[in-house]
Amino acid sequence: MRDGGGMGIWIINEKGQWQYGGGKKDWARAAEIAGGCPCFAPDHEDEQTAEEEISCYNCRFRRWTESSFTCMKR
Repeated sequence: MRDGGGMGIWIINEKGQWQYGGGKKDWARAAEIAGGCPCFAPDHEDEQTAEEEISCYNCRFRRWTESSFTCMKR
């Protein structure tokens, strides 16, 4: 199942979690989504991977998967 969400593609994975469909290197889109997210909170500095401070890739509610990440607040 997919949800365009206006800002990106989210897939409900086999565990019922919202998984980002843009993979692990969609830097601009992940920053755009996080910029509009009221739940964004920065992760510990050593866990951050994106140059942009505000990015889904740098969010404490992001959990990595094999091919992307899930959002624990979506």
